[in-house]
Amino acid sequence: MPPHSDIVKVAIEWPGANAQLIEIDQVSFALRYADGPQLYITEQSRSEMKNGTILRLAISPARAARQLLDRIQSHGIDARLEALKELAKLSADPTFATEFINMEGIGTLARLVESGTHFGEMLAFTLTAFLELMDHGIVSWDLISLSFIKQIAGYVNQPMVDVSILQRSLAILESMVLNSHSLYHRVAQDITVGQLIGHLQVSNQEIQTYAIALINALFLKAPEDRRQEMASTLAQKHLRSIILNHVIRGNRPIKAEMAHQLYVLQVLTFNLLEERMMTKMDPSDQAQRDIIFELRRIAFDGENDPSGTEKRKAMYTKDYKMLGFTGLLWNHVNPAMDFTQTPPGMLALDNMLYLAKLHQDTYIRIVLENSSREDKHECPFGRCAIELTRMLCEILQVGELPNEGCNDYHPMFFTHDRAWEEFFCVCIQLLNKTWKEMRATAEDFNKVMQVVREQITRALAMKPSSLDHLKGKLRGLSYSEILRLRQSERMSQDDFQSPPIIELRERIQPEILELIKQQRLNRLCEGSCFRKLGNRRRQEKFWFCRLSLNHKVLHYGDLDESPQGEVPLELLTDKIPVSDIKSVVTGKDCPHMKEKSALKQNKEVLELAFSVLYDPDENLNFVAPNKYEYCVWTDGLCALLGREMGSDLTRSDLDTLISMEMKLRLLDLENIAIPEAPPPVPKEPSTYNFTYNYG
Repeated sequence: MPPHSDIVKVAIEWPGANAQLIEIDQVSFALRYADGPQLYITEQSRSEMKNGTILRLAISPARAARQLLDRIQSHGIDARLEALKELAKLSADPTFATEFINMEGIGTLARLVESGTHFGEMLAFTLTAFLELMDHGIVSWDLISLSFIKQIAGYVNQPMVDVSILQRSLAILESMVLNSHSLYHRVAQDITVGQLIGHLQVSNQEIQTYAIALINALFLKAPEDRRQEMASTLAQKHLRSIILNHVIRGNRPIKAEMAHQLYVLQVLTFNLLEERMMTKMDPSDQAQRDIIFELRRIAFDGENDPSGTEKRKAMYTKDYKMLGFTGLLWNHVNPAMDFTQTPPGMLALDNMLYLAKLHQDTYIRIVLENSSREDKHECPFGRCAIELTRMLCEILQVGELPNEGCNDYHPMFFTHDRAWEEFFCVCIQLLNKTWKEMRATAEDFNKVMQVVREQITRALAMKPSSLDHLKGKLRGLSYSEILRLRQSERMSQDDFQSPPIIELRERIQPEILELIKQQRLNRLCEGSCFRKLGNRRRQEKFWFCRLSLNHKVLHYGDLDESPQGEVPLELLTDKIPVSDIKSVVTGKDCPHMKEKSALKQNKEVLELAFSVLYDPDENLNFVAPNKYEYCVWTDGLCALLGREMGSDLTRSDLDTLISMEMKLRLLDLENIAIPEAPPPVPKEPSTYNFTYNYG
């Protein structure tokens, strides 16, 4: 019988030994990486192999899938456990996953879970393999059975369940909710926010992260009527205090993924304001008009004046003008016209009513102290409240989807059930105070709003832990302090434009640039941890890169988890000689940004991406964890190649260090006018006989 066409005889030669002839079945064998994720080499991925890569001859994906499928259905417990452990590892490989799924492997795993016969480690590996296989997007989540969902939900609702099983169950439910509309309704029947609260009180931050991620998914996919119900649940003091005390104020630093989930929860909560923000006032709606009447009544009529309203009917137009409304209709002030712009729409009126009802003394004081002025410096409350609401919506991204990778959450918004309204009340008082400090008039309105925006953003950047803490930060950011900060952050154009100062700056700049360059290179020698792209779940994979101390080699390698300290070079098995580096590209020019079409829409990821291109056409792709690391690495790599460091961080550091150095050198010249030009050379003396003879 002639040999099969897929079986070839090849000679394997080894130095110092004779060649040995062996048969290899090309269908039964394939090449895999010997280290790292140990993925299979395919026609599509073979171009990604690096110099010095170690490969291993292994059984083919199809054969491995068939063997593992048979072994996980065997009767021996030990054999099944080993098979499931290997399956959990191989399922991350897309080539293997395709073969295993084509053999109805996912259905087999689902039946093992539904049977309820797997426990402990065996169940954990089963769920891991299932989630890895589903993450490839080959099979639709809509095919998942109701009994499987109930089984997974049961693991989440059990009071005592293994941590690894709970972690994977929460991740599976999150993926179900995010990837299938029909599965959302099924999961929502078995899992509620109240049932997930208990998982926020544990000490394991991974479990807390997965629990909040599932809450966010349920919130994001909920229909409008359910979303309001969920919002009321999230606003409950009990849940807020748990998140505040057990998650935010825990005795350990918050990891990036947890910070991101808290940010997502914050954005989704504020997005409930979007409907009111995009709703215009209907002048014919009596209920809406009654709110404006109530604002006028609280400000001018008082609580105990039943006849006041009748007496003042003829003065409504004047009152509305004193309240700071500007909308005109038939030559009369009509406040309804001020709420026809969206944003902020009716949300501004809601904020004003909250201030008038819940902080009545503050509201009356702001209105009356401005309405009684006759020096054209009155602060128009109505106009200010509307523009302030619009500004806060922009700052807190109301109505926008959360940005992937962003972790800019604010602890103070978890301290109050009406955090948005209270935040507005604090900021409207700040606006009124800043208006008076600036001695502003109506013409200065936009200037005041710019200063107030800067005051709010600077205060939020300090991450105040409560609204009272925010008030303290804002008190320290008066108008005069903002002016001082602005002046210290940039050089005064008047002081630093004279020729002698410009010449001094030019002489100092090379020294400062060399100092910054050395700092960047030292930072590269310490190394940084980067997250791998392509993970759809919370289980992150990392790799580490650092520069050798002699600045000649880049060392890098995969890590199982984010390192807590320095990573030794022995663990970084891959390397690139600096002399082989051809160029450094960023953003859209990076190969991994061109390949990942979904990432092209993600501005956050795009701004943090850079790649090292080296001989012949290979590349090392990075996505920095934050803007600082991005600037440090791109600057350092450019410095290695002898190119200009052009990041925003370098410009900022250069300005700061040059400013400090120049101030030190000019310290003795304080309050002395520096001439624009050097003094003239005096005339030559008539004789040089002016020496003194000491003898």
